[in-house]
Amino acid sequence: MSQSWWPLAILMTSAIPGLVIFTIPETQRRLRSLLNIGAALLKLQLVVLLLLGLYAGESYHWQWQLMPGLTLALKVDALAGLFLILSAVLWLLTTLYAIGYLEDSPHRSRFFGFFSLCVSATAGVAMSTNLFTFVIFYELLSLVTWPLVVHRGTPQAIAAGRVYLRYTLISGSVLLLGAVILHGLVGTPDFTPGGYLADQGVATLWLWVVFVLLLTGLGVKAALVPLHGWLPSAMVAPAPVSALLHAVAVVKAGAFGIVRLVFEIYGIEFAANIGVTDLLLVMAVITILYGSWRALFETNLKKRLAYSTVSQVSYVVLGVALAGPFGAIGGLIHIVHQGVMKITLFMAAGNYAETLGIHNVSELSGVGRRMPWTTAAFTLAALGMIGFPPLAGFVSKWYLGLGAWESGANWVLAVLLISGLLNAAYFLPLLYRAWFEPKPAAWPQPRILSRVFETHALLLFPPLVTALLVLLLGIFAGLNVTTLGWVQWLINQEFSL
Repeated sequence: MSQSWWPLAILMTSAIPGLVIFTIPETQRRLRSLLNIGAALLKLQLVVLLLLGLYAGESYHWQWQLMPGLTLALKVDALAGLFLILSAVLWLLTTLYAIGYLEDSPHRSRFFGFFSLCVSATAGVAMSTNLFTFVIFYELLSLVTWPLVVHRGTPQAIAAGRVYLRYTLISGSVLLLGAVILHGLVGTPDFTPGGYLADQGVATLWLWVVFVLLLTGLGVKAALVPLHGWLPSAMVAPAPVSALLHAVAVVKAGAFGIVRLVFEIYGIEFAANIGVTDLLLVMAVITILYGSWRALFETNLKKRLAYSTVSQVSYVVLGVALAGPFGAIGGLIHIVHQGVMKITLFMAAGNYAETLGIHNVSELSGVGRRMPWTTAAFTLAALGMIGFPPLAGFVSKWYLGLGAWESGANWVLAVLLISGLLNAAYFLPLLYRAWFEPKPAAWPQPRILSRVFETHALLLFPPLVTALLVLLLGIFAGLNVTTLGWVQWLINQEFSL
């Protein structure tokens, strides 16, 4: 295969199966499952081969000129590779989980069709070579995730879908406006390590205007306060959708876009010199503390996890805003680490809901005895979110702390400490309830039954795998094959920090 077609092949491995799945009758469960799993395995294989090629010095680029000055272009660099491997691994596991979760549900072909298109749009966001291409896939992601949010068709789901569209479409318009103004000022060059605005002679006022517009458009999906309101309401969606929104697709696309904005449009040094990283730092800190505080008082389990996401994704933004190598490492590895931890938590919450009808924090009492494996996975992910060593979340927070010290922003260490304490305050009571409080006299009648396991095997296996990753990414963080090793190579090779 020509190297120029690799990015397009990565895109098509989920887009084509998604379009085919729409045509599969509801009764053809086995065919639909085989197509889902086969496509996910193929995508994972291609991404792994592509990453090996990147490490060996290969380059991958595809483009199509729409008109003079505007090119639809895809490339795979080390930063895109980080997002792609997260997407490919978690798509496979979430697909397995969704097959078990939706076993007896209606509209499965519609769900899995949009599910696959969502992954394609996410891959397009990751591989976009320039801002024009990024905006196209970013908006496509908004459109193909809306049917997943409203999948159940209940009044609550429809209302949540309206909120989701209101936020994402308005933010998309703001993002497009920023991109158009920037194109008028300097054109639309390819994303460039170190940025391309420093030597363009653009007035600082215009640089600030464009930055605020682009940050607003990206900040909605990244759930930066006060742009986060859509995320908690979207928790009416099925658990696989919640897992996808929080760990791989929408929220992570916003954070990833902010990384491109700061490092490859403005350039981190230039962004710091004109002061826009100060705005980013303030928004990240406010979001981290606000999300943690709101999670503390949320009684619905999935909404508590949603506010946790509001807080945790801003660690990525915080790392970028610190404008130094250690902060950048902490923020970039948290793209993967937060994704792995959060998808574990949402899968476990889905298991509780579908097996025992548990939706609220107060209903978790004694669930560790009824569902010990699910609760063990939930426990590992929750402790990782708090930052307990040697779990993945500890590695992220360690480098963020080093980045704060390195940048002279010592007050950020206090923010990290307070946030960690708030994380403990809203996660540890859940673990205490699950493991140590007495179980109820009778559990609700299960919706999903299993004669062998505590729940359906396809619901149990994926969170156990991701929980294991939470542990392994921390224990083996020093190896080159882990997230930390890849990000350190990325920082040295592309960003030269």
